[in-house]
Amino acid sequence: MNTDLVTIEVSNGIADVRLNRAEKYNALSHDMFDAIIAAGQSLANASDVSAVVLSGNGRGFCAGLDMANFASMSDGSRQSHADTSSLLAKDGQIENRAQRPALVWKRLPMPVIASLHGVVFGGGCQIALGADIRIAAPDIKMSIMEVKWGLVPDMSMTQTLRDLMPMDLAKELTFTGRVLNGHQAKDVGMVTRVAEDPFAAAMALAEEIAGKSPDAVRASKLLYERAWHADERTGLALEASLQAGLIGTANQMEAVKANFEKRLPIFEPAADLSQK
Repeated sequence: MNTDLVTIEVSNGIADVRLNRAEKYNALSHDMFDAIIAAGQSLANASDVSAVVLSGNGRGFCAGLDMANFASMSDGSRQSHADTSSLLAKDGQIENRAQRPALVWKRLPMPVIASLHGVVFGGGCQIALGADIRIAAPDIKMSIMEVKWGLVPDMSMTQTLRDLMPMDLAKELTFTGRVLNGHQAKDVGMVTRVAEDPFAAAMALAEEIAGKSPDAVRASKLLYERAWHADERTGLALEASLQAGLIGTANQMEAVKANFEKRLPIFEPAADLSQK
């Protein structure tokens, strides 16, 4: 898939997804919202994709809300109310349109690795937090910046930030809009690790993941997403259920054979776990 605003190239089981509004630091216009959502949804049933690398073209990952859009939302006009209503529309889903560009990555069945450079502000920060893993350049500028504009972080932050840090720290960063570099962001849990070349590091990790059984990797993501905050009974039951579903399958047996034969495995496309 290629559009003007988001591009996707799939090679060797890795989807290279790039925000492509470089002249605006990949800022979030209404069209950009739609393009990011469409890109994520296009990968939901991609059984040949083992991992996704999400990055931004140009000098930054994403600068957050497009300022021209913000200006129209702040003038009290009829158009501003229409713009706001559009972002808050749920379209029959539990989340609204503004929340979907971050949630779409969290909901993908395969791992998503965000490569972060330059600015990662506001909505861009929230999209990054929708990824499973974030690798950042040392000199990024990352901020939960919504307070600067008199807003709350409303792009699914309640579903992502809670897994990364205690509430008091989340409150401090949200109340102040403090800008963090890569090492500071890692210290507070907002990025997984720091690398001089985050894109190369993200691609290397994606290649490592792509060499593992796609069924085991996807089942592991599903397990943690569903059981991390679940009660003991639910978590243990899901472990057992997913394991039973893997044992004896073609990809599980191929993983065992390849290990014993000391060769690289050749896996079949990933199984559909959506009904688990």
